[in-house]
Amino acid sequence: MQCNKPVYITTPIYYVNDVAHIGHAYTTIIADTIARYSRMIGYDVFFLTGTDEHGQKIEEAAKLRNESPKVYADKISATFKNLWDDFDISYDSFIRTTDEHHKKGVQVAFEKMFDNGDIYKDVYSGHYCISCETFFTKTQLVDDEFCPECGKSTTIVEEESYFFRLSKYQDKLLAWYNENPNCILPKSKRNEVIRFVEGGLEDLSITRTSFDWGVKLPAKFDDQKHVMYVWLDALMNYVTALGYGTGEENMKYWPARVHLIGKDILRFHAIYWPAFLMSLDLPLPKHVAAHGWWTRDGEKMSKSKGNVIDPKEVADAYGIDNFRYFMLREVPFGGDGDFSQKALIDRINSDLGNDLGNLLNRLIGMSEKYFDSKINSKNIAKYYDSELNEVNESISKLEPFLYEMQLHRYLEELWRPIGVANKAIDKYQPWTLMKEEKTEEAMALVALIANILARVSIMLYPIMPVVSKKIANALNFEIDNGSWKNFAIEQKSLPEFTISKIPPLFPRIEEPLMAVYEPQKNNEKQSEPKVNEAKNDEGVALIGIDDFFKTSLKIGTIVQAEELPKSDKLLLLKVDVGEDAPRQIVAGIKEFYAPEALVGTQVCVVANLKPAKLMGNLSEGMLLAAKDENGLHLLRPEAPKTAGTPVK
Repeated sequence: MQCNKPVYITTPIYYVNDVAHIGHAYTTIIADTIARYSRMIGYDVFFLTGTDEHGQKIEEAAKLRNESPKVYADKISATFKNLWDDFDISYDSFIRTTDEHHKKGVQVAFEKMFDNGDIYKDVYSGHYCISCETFFTKTQLVDDEFCPECGKSTTIVEEESYFFRLSKYQDKLLAWYNENPNCILPKSKRNEVIRFVEGGLEDLSITRTSFDWGVKLPAKFDDQKHVMYVWLDALMNYVTALGYGTGEENMKYWPARVHLIGKDILRFHAIYWPAFLMSLDLPLPKHVAAHGWWTRDGEKMSKSKGNVIDPKEVADAYGIDNFRYFMLREVPFGGDGDFSQKALIDRINSDLGNDLGNLLNRLIGMSEKYFDSKINSKNIAKYYDSELNEVNESISKLEPFLYEMQLHRYLEELWRPIGVANKAIDKYQPWTLMKEEKTEEAMALVALIANILARVSIMLYPIMPVVSKKIANALNFEIDNGSWKNFAIEQKSLPEFTISKIPPLFPRIEEPLMAVYEPQKNNEKQSEPKVNEAKNDEGVALIGIDDFFKTSLKIGTIVQAEELPKSDKLLLLKVDVGEDAPRQIVAGIKEFYAPEALVGTQVCVVANLKPAKLMGNLSEGMLLAAKDENGLHLLRPEAPKTAGTPVK
């Protein structure tokens, strides 16, 4: 393992139009986990987070509050920094786009891109979404008016603008994606980006004159009515934080090992950002990793519903380490997750309490009862070599899962040694060994459990630092690079020690510790009267554009189809929707389609339907079909489409 290798890890800089929510916490916890692990194994880590504070939305939000944009940004930015400090996030720098060194670096970058021939001046006319701070072509709009990203109305804007020659970099971007298959994680997101770029890139408007709250152009342009496009400004934070344009004292950390982002800003990070870097002759990041969104009790979170989750409220109620574990274990990276107190409590009581916490309690009890709390590891391999090998195999698999953003797999594999330890106690029964006067064998069993817990605590530390340190303290060692190297990598055993008795780590939780969210009650209170009761002439309820955009429709290719035993109506399908693995969908179309006739055909899939079980089989979506007196027919694309193509 190479020591002192520079590793640069970033979160997005969070936009100060609102306070932090659970999605912000999720991104930051993942980044903190990778940073903590990288430091533990000896890397020279620089971990960046911060806030994005310019743009029309901020200017307008400040006016509504009769404040200057800077005063407003100061307040919101402080809430983010205070939250990360409360969560003990181990960031090395907290950047704000209102920092003078950042603004200077952005101006230097603008000037260099201009000198390289990548920026020119022209007039732009197009549909602009204030909420997304983005222009869209007419063909991208929904119903010729609505933003394809957020569903809100766009405004036709015509103004003088400087443009970045994004089209110039189309082929270079495609080459980067193809030559670096892991540059965008998960890989299904990379496929989305490639399809977008292959559709053709237009030059990007990178300045605005319709508002004033932003970074001004360099003085040499003598064009102070222009401010820079918020995404050019914001993306540059990743290098201005390292000193780009003002000294470059920390540019040794570039390129980034990973940019952690939400999937809603993938296009900016996977297309615009690498194109900007190419123009600046800077290396490209190793990975851009885009995670999914979080819902609450199956519902999309929104202020109007009153169901936005305050991460500090969760951490205060259940403990920050428990919250961290739940967030990283509950959902595969890249997929959408659902937060509920029931799911959180189940994880705490089962994975943490019954598996991990109870194992430590059993160890403390056995060692105290049989050996006066003293533990000696010298005979573990003599009696329990197979268990030791199984544990070592699991520990050796962990690191790739972390750096490939498969954190749920990391935790799944880390829990295998805990299972080995609990099974060993039940199988070999130290109480029986002591009755049979097999004291050496019983001591070796107790030592096996202690050494398993030591290795688990070391590898769990990046995710649950407080809990892991408590376990390590009980086992009389410290978690650092030395213990990681000795126990996790070189598989050495703990020296003889006296175990310390500590209180249970995970007291059982019987009832929710936060106020229980009641969706119907909150909706009735906070929505406008009868807003969803409008109907057309046929009595069908009318919905708004926001409701429509809640549904994700994708083209899927059926790769496997078979009859479901004991069912006259259901078929069991495997459908490729452009993700890492095909989805399983149970469809009631058996009386209309033979399984063998479906394989290789394409269908329209409702891709964000909550999974359900039908006759004991998980169904992860729904197919669209039309049925009349002539029978049922699946809806299919007019021409073949790439699996995962959105239906709009």
